[in-house]
Amino acid sequence: MSRRILVAVAWPYASGSLHLGHLGGAYLPADIFARYHRIAGNDVLMVSGSDANGTPITVKADEMGITPREVVDKYHPEILGYWETLGISFDLFTTTMTENHHSVTQQFFLRLLEAGYLTKGSSEQFYDPDANRFLPDRYVVGTCPHCGHAEARGDQCENCGRTLDATDLINPRSALTGATPELRETEHYFLQLPVFEERLREWIEPQTTWRKHVKNWALGMLEDMPERAITRDIEWGVEVPVDDLGPGKRIYVWFDAVIGYLSAAIEWASNTDDAAAWKAWWEDSRAESYYFVGKDNIPFHTVIWPAMLMGHGELNLPTNVPANQYITFKGEKASKSKGVGNSIGWYAERLQPDALRYAIASILPEQNDTDLSDDQLLRRVNEELVATWGNLVNRVLSMSANNFDGAVPEPSELAEVDQAILDLGPATLDSVSDHIEKVELRAGLRSAMDAAGEVNVYLNATEPWKVIKEDSVRGGTILWTAIQAISAIRVALTPYLPFSSEASIPKSTNGQRRRWQVERH
Repeated sequence: MSRRILVAVAWPYASGSLHLGHLGGAYLPADIFARYHRIAGNDVLMVSGSDANGTPITVKADEMGITPREVVDKYHPEILGYWETLGISFDLFTTTMTENHHSVTQQFFLRLLEAGYLTKGSSEQFYDPDANRFLPDRYVVGTCPHCGHAEARGDQCENCGRTLDATDLINPRSALTGATPELRETEHYFLQLPVFEERLREWIEPQTTWRKHVKNWALGMLEDMPERAITRDIEWGVEVPVDDLGPGKRIYVWFDAVIGYLSAAIEWASNTDDAAAWKAWWEDSRAESYYFVGKDNIPFHTVIWPAMLMGHGELNLPTNVPANQYITFKGEKASKSKGVGNSIGWYAERLQPDALRYAIASILPEQNDTDLSDDQLLRRVNEELVATWGNLVNRVLSMSANNFDGAVPEPSELAEVDQAILDLGPATLDSVSDHIEKVELRAGLRSAMDAAGEVNVYLNATEPWKVIKEDSVRGGTILWTAIQAISAIRVALTPYLPFSSEASIPKSTNGQRRRWQVERH
């Protein structure tokens, strides 16, 4: 039976160009995973969109002297262009500005409110006396109380990844005017996270497929989990569906962004013949859901979003959150706001899509931060992709075309060395499949490339370019054997290199797709 796989991918802020840290952190891994499962015959729904709400958008709008909507209208098409160029195969990539998203978010809010998981209360929030306005968290910067980073934001420290409240910062200052902000009382709605502590622990502790750093971070959050405000004094974003807070309030971006996975699935279904189709991925307990995010999003996807789902009821919790670490450049984390690392578009103009996909997939930061340089990218492409895989395919197909009238030669009796290479194909598919199923995408790519290396060793040992001159039957058998292995490796590489692989997976006679198989020609 085919499985239903929801591939939920982090929502990038539509406030600037994306960089390779974004690509390797969430979007390429999600696409590799989704493409594999489609080939394997599973029903995949891969969704995300541009986050159009929150302070990153308003900060950029202030900088550019335009409206927040104009900021999104500028950068959302650019982001869509990345996905088209690199073959990131979303079923839907939308935005949080849609009426559908606002409606789904408001309904989610009301359901939690009615269940008693949202409560109204007062809190102290920073106010800029020079700008005469309350400051959302990202408008406050200061020193992180945990690691001492001097440029921590009021919602999270980019250096250590800890989630923060703006009032936690040491020596806070307004990002708008540089003024020292004042604490003033304001009223908001709060998500009662402590209510879910025991249920979250019972759910997280038994997880055996989660990456160690993800599980440990999630469990660490449970040790000190205060209630968390879900509204803010801001005039851009999803409207609060109750009117008892007064004007100038919106739902906080971290709350509505994670609901985007649900709203995007509902929007996708509304464009099909079955508007309720989304339920198969969200309400059927047999469905699986994988959330591809960066390290800084672990708290929201392993604790806060699951708590919201528990409070809502009837919706599936994440199966796995395979969050990647950071891609760094000369030891510094890639950052849109700091200008560290060139944009995805910059690289896409200089490298073929599969070359860029390969280079990033080969260094995915699955367990540790990975430092990257342009020289390393080029070495990966030239010394691995071209020299190992490209050279193998080119010389085998060229010899076959030149010596057998452009056709694949017919084999004779196989020698032991031939059979070993023939067996390599299914073994490679099994190995790559096992790795991708466990979201070990870097290891899956290495398995496929190791197999290509073994075929190259086979050719060097059997020397078909010499044998074929004296024994065309034996030479043809060697080439036929190599082509079978190449065909299998091509399928294994298809999730990674979709443009050059162009693999077609046939259906078996009973109508189900054959799992990860190759037709021999």
